[in-house]
Amino acid sequence: MIAIQNIYYMLSYAFQVLNEQGYKNLSTEEFDNTAELCAAILAKGMAVQIKRGIGREYIPVSESRSTLRGKIEISDSIRDKTVLKKQMVCSYDEFSVNTYMNRIIKSTVLLLLRSDIMRARKKELRKLMVYFADVEVLDLHRINWNIQYNRNNQTYRMLVSVCYLIVKGLLQTQSDGSVKLMDFLDEQRMCRLYEKFILEYYRREFPWLRVSSSQIPWALDDGFGDMFPIMKSDVMLTYKNTVLIIDAKYYSHTTQQQYSVHTLHSNNLYQIFTYVKNKEAEFGEKPHTVSGMLLYARTDEDIQPAQSFQMSGNRIDVKTLDMNCDFSRIKEQLNGIVGEFFEKRLEVV
Repeated sequence: MIAIQNIYYMLSYAFQVLNEQGYKNLSTEEFDNTAELCAAILAKGMAVQIKRGIGREYIPVSESRSTLRGKIEISDSIRDKTVLKKQMVCSYDEFSVNTYMNRIIKSTVLLLLRSDIMRARKKELRKLMVYFADVEVLDLHRINWNIQYNRNNQTYRMLVSVCYLIVKGLLQTQSDGSVKLMDFLDEQRMCRLYEKFILEYYRREFPWLRVSSSQIPWALDDGFGDMFPIMKSDVMLTYKNTVLIIDAKYYSHTTQQQYSVHTLHSNNLYQIFTYVKNKEAEFGEKPHTVSGMLLYARTDEDIQPAQSFQMSGNRIDVKTLDMNCDFSRIKEQLNGIVGEFFEKRLEVV
């Protein structure tokens, strides 16, 4: 469905850091499966982070000590009877590499080392583990992936995201305790990456367009919409009063089948139609064009949707994006969408 090499390009758009010089040689390397690719990206990212400096932060520590440091915990010392050992319980903050993000990285690497990735890749990862000797291991099943980033730890965003893909999408433990690599990420994780890739591609390649993943307000007559769900588009392309709303869909089956009849996913059509009509209501009497598109990742099925409809005055397209080809062909397909819906605007850009 998606060529493994193209997953690297998708990640490159989703995480701009992969376009830096240190990562560019990965774009020409051949990978047998997605796990090998993610392991290579993680190894390269760790090496870059080590050169930059491993993240440190103040970690609260409480321990029995013979030499006093920080705050003395009298009640804990009495409870533990540390005086008998000529010690006192002290609590203090230590500037340490044992941060939560470093622990995620180390735990993920140890998981990869138990898997069947290339021996050379394992050797590379083991060398990098020397710098994480003082970092503790986490239970991968209980990791909190909701991490707040700031300018001090921003460089870890891509590394932690790749760890998430490895832990959640690439590795599964077998009944005998071994770890097996899956060839591809599961549908849920690939869907998120697919959406992010399309959004970031248009942001980078078409700066004259306003590209966003915007909320669309409900067109309510009375204004009482407190109980209404939030409408948020995957990708919204805007140039002046021309809008194209793209709903990116990644399914193992692009159509639903009943009694040998293939039909479009009804929920997808309802969703994009609702987005378009509510967005159109924002313009009121102003001249405008609002269109919608369901953009499916192409599958190996014989029937692939490729249609254009006029629905209540708006154009709604259903297309498939072939991701199992050379990346230059993927760019042609995505660029063609802009040319098709913003053709007159392209002439003046």
